[in-house]
Amino acid sequence: MKTFILASLFLSTSAFAQEAPKPDAAADSGADAIVVTATRAPTSIDRVAASVTVLDKAAIDRNQDLTVADLLLRTPGVSLSRNGGYGTNTSLRIRGAETDQTVVVIDGVKLNDPSSAGGGYNFANLLVGDASRIEVLRGPQSILWGSQAIGGVVNIVTPLPTRDLEGSFDVESGSRQTVSARAGIGGRTGPLAWRIGGQSFTTDGISVIAPAFGGREKDGYTNRSVTGRAVLDIAQGISADVRGYYSSGRADLDSTIADTADYTLNREFVGYAGLNIDLFDARLRNRVAYGYTDTDRDNYGPARARQKSFDAAGRNQRLEYQGSFAIARGWDATFGVENERSRFRSVSPSASLAVPIPAPARGKAEITGVYGQVSGEIVQGLTLTGGVRNDDHSRYGSKTLVSGGGVWVLPTGTVLRGNYSEGFKAPTLYQLYSEYGNQALAPEQAHGWEAGAEQRFLGGKVALGGTYFERRTTDQIIFSSCPARPTVAANPLCFQPGTTTARSGFYQNIARAFARGIEAVGRAEIGRVSLESNYSWTVSEDRSTGATFGNWLPRRPRHAANASATYTLPGGASLGAAVRWSGMTYDNAANTTRLDDYTLVDLRAELPLSPEVRLFARTENLFDEHYQTAYRYGTLGRSIYAGLRGRF
Repeated sequence: MKTFILASLFLSTSAFAQEAPKPDAAADSGADAIVVTATRAPTSIDRVAASVTVLDKAAIDRNQDLTVADLLLRTPGVSLSRNGGYGTNTSLRIRGAETDQTVVVIDGVKLNDPSSAGGGYNFANLLVGDASRIEVLRGPQSILWGSQAIGGVVNIVTPLPTRDLEGSFDVESGSRQTVSARAGIGGRTGPLAWRIGGQSFTTDGISVIAPAFGGREKDGYTNRSVTGRAVLDIAQGISADVRGYYSSGRADLDSTIADTADYTLNREFVGYAGLNIDLFDARLRNRVAYGYTDTDRDNYGPARARQKSFDAAGRNQRLEYQGSFAIARGWDATFGVENERSRFRSVSPSASLAVPIPAPARGKAEITGVYGQVSGEIVQGLTLTGGVRNDDHSRYGSKTLVSGGGVWVLPTGTVLRGNYSEGFKAPTLYQLYSEYGNQALAPEQAHGWEAGAEQRFLGGKVALGGTYFERRTTDQIIFSSCPARPTVAANPLCFQPGTTTARSGFYQNIARAFARGIEAVGRAEIGRVSLESNYSWTVSEDRSTGATFGNWLPRRPRHAANASATYTLPGGASLGAAVRWSGMTYDNAANTTRLDDYTLVDLRAELPLSPEVRLFARTENLFDEHYQTAYRYGTLGRSIYAGLRGRF
């Protein structure tokens, strides 16, 4: 009977025949419909149960933002804090989750730094570069993306060429001697498709420490990055592809109380090689791949006798198989197995040359995940999705997660969505093995659900929608500070394990967090006017027992809103304005340090010089608003930029 069923699936009649979606988060997506690849396979947005925002190349160009973080800040449910100007530590939070609970993916490869405290990704050095689309999935996504995807997923895809030769460039300059230049070129030659893109960015910057706290000198930033993709068709249904990303950044730093000459160097490398095999007339697609990420961070203090003050390196090696199977018309399955090996090294040398450099902290971990997800159209317009995942961690054993959801597109233009998902995040190598480590930590766990609706009018030219969500996190890991002169009797964790050396703090599982909120969105295309808006109400609370119970989690506004309007003139020129309002936040867990609300207004314009070349200009923070996203740290004032954009 099993043999008969399998044969029927593969040899079914044309009434059920279909091709499976490519099992790849960086797969090419058609321009005729909005397709989401952060689901690890190209999927129509009307079949995705989770809340998702898709920014295509036109939206990326229209917003004119230089960094991915600033671009994402305009989307629902996203908040950001930055410790100064460009290049400084940048934390992006989705629906109030920790910044290290968001998975960042470039061309199908996860970006995370095992040597960072939370094991997450620092958005400071991620420029828009050659990105052709950016997708944001909100809510737990651990079924397909594994550990860490508690808050959501940010998927960045670079383009593959569609013509024999094509290219693009963007050059701009503006306030604070800021200059950005990026270019890309690619083509198709027989069975080979390839593209290479690069970007150079430099700015004199602002003082990392805000002027109100004594910041006087400018802290500059430079970044160079390169991306590349190539796909070779070996035979019918068989192809090989390679991908790469490299970024090198240098940012000036200040201490927490004064200007300094310190600076940090950050180097990131991502490599990928894969083989794609289609079977049974592409009803079964297979991908076998190897991914590698390498992050190096070094801090220097020129005024120190020993100038290097910090040295850290994180490595990830990832082997994976992913498949997708077209079960029947409207029914698809995605499944796979992946093995990830991580290691880190970290050391903080003393400023005195008389003190030997200590042995670096080191650690490694391995996790193997097996997952499967089935999506099927039960009746016309109604798609249900269910998935399961098992992660086997070298230290914490096996953990199984489940998810389920549905989306219903009604003939009235109404779209209903709802889903439930779980998350699991093992302690990071830094939290376990660094000088602040605690090897008794337990994994963080989360579960969340959401329900929402969207109503489309006038053939989709006007749409209004809203979503309610909840997420509970247990065993959340936090950093606890130690007193100036700790005693072993009072708290043995205030000493490095196995020694009598006191430390300033340690990591422990005491925090519980609860988040709930509403996201409302609206858009309209009325003649030559395009309107977009969103509002987020996000309550992120500390539910730990003790004095902080019920407090706001730091640097997460409860209210935030974005609105933009663009008017396109008959000749193709356009004028636009964008407004962002962020409510007040607290900078610390005790909720004693308040950061006031703020409103930022941006203006932008474009003028076509030819069918291929456009002149653009923008003013950011038009009214020179003074504000903070992190206490004591500076933010950019009024800024004016102008440049040229070409698409060939």
